Amino acid sequence: MTRLDRRQFLLGSAATLAAGVSASALPASKLAQRRQGFGAAATLWDLQADPRLGEAISTYCTQVVPVLELKWPMLRPDAHTFAFERADAILDFAQANDLTMRGHTLAWYHDIPDWTRQIKDAKGVERTYRDHIGTVVSYYKDKLTSWDVVNEPIPDNPKGITDRRDTFWTQHLGKSWIPLAFRTAAAADPYVKLAINEYDIELVKDSFIAKRAAYRNLIMELLDQGVPLHAVGLQSHLHAELEIDTHGLAEFVTELRSWGLEVLVTELDVDDQKLTGGPAERDAIVAKRVDDLLTAVSASGPVRSILTWGISDRYSWINGTFARKDKQPNRPLPLDGEFKPKPFMDVISKFTKDV
Repeated sequence: MTRLDRRQFLLGSAATLAAGVSASALPASKLAQRRQGFGAAATLWDLQADPRLGEAISTYCTQVVPVLELKWPMLRPDAHTFAFERADAILDFAQANDLTMRGHTLAWYHDIPDWTRQIKDAKGVERTYRDHIGTVVSYYKDKLTSWDVVNEPIPDNPKGITDRRDTFWTQHLGKSWIPLAFRTAAAADPYVKLAINEYDIELVKDSFIAKRAAYRNLIMELLDQGVPLHAVGLQSHLHAELEIDTHGLAEFVTELRSWGLEVLVTELDVDDQKLTGGPAERDAIVAKRVDDLLTAVSASGPVRSILTWGISDRYSWINGTFARKDKQPNRPLPLDGEFKPKPFMDVISKFTKDV
């Protein structure tokens, strides 16, 4: 069902990335028990363009997640095609370097290909939705540790705890779009860990606290409905000028764990655009924010999975989105632009050494 012959595709630089003996797909029960620890997101383009990136991930990480390659636009160029080859290349890179891989993402309000918007009736949308999720999860059955099934379902400024983001999926499927995604994924792979994922709930700010309350309410609703939800993702795209809500976040995580849910840090980075000072001063503040976050999240138990959204500042989305006024590069990740470790990496090591 792929557009390209996978072997032919991998003859390019992707084959170089995956050089070595690939691990065979592990049985789901064993894969779930494999060490997760610290991981990073990457695109295949960046891995192919810069060997240092793959070397850094294989040196520092135990897991990897594709940034783009499992999202709808790249995976589904049209209604009749599943283009798995780019995600497969990252999986081969992971297996060749004894890393696990997680999936991101099956259902999201953003990045929906134009062809889906041409479907006008609810039955057609539901059929496409089920087919996409079921086919993708089945294809990677026994190969991934977890999936971000539903990504960012809460609006940025919720008016109340029952407020949900308006999406293409809600317009056609109503409230059922979230439980439907989880149930479809669970039917396709009964063993893979299924997560919900959200950002802007970690910091001291009224909108963040309101968003966390709405996120909590949604999670409760899903559990009450018997939805197969196993884990909660805290994206943790932090803002260096804002303090972590350490007390509120620790209480939230403790409560989630009491409900039998695992808590994952899924997309950690720190935007320093509003900090003054030189690199060393800013790096110290960034490291403090990360330490406060991970201290709060691990107050009720260790965090088995911590992923940063990239590993080197050179390949961070933040530098292209949140440019500093002083023209200095933003320093949001554990390694600098030359792949040298920063205090951020020391903090990561502190919280993953025993995982």
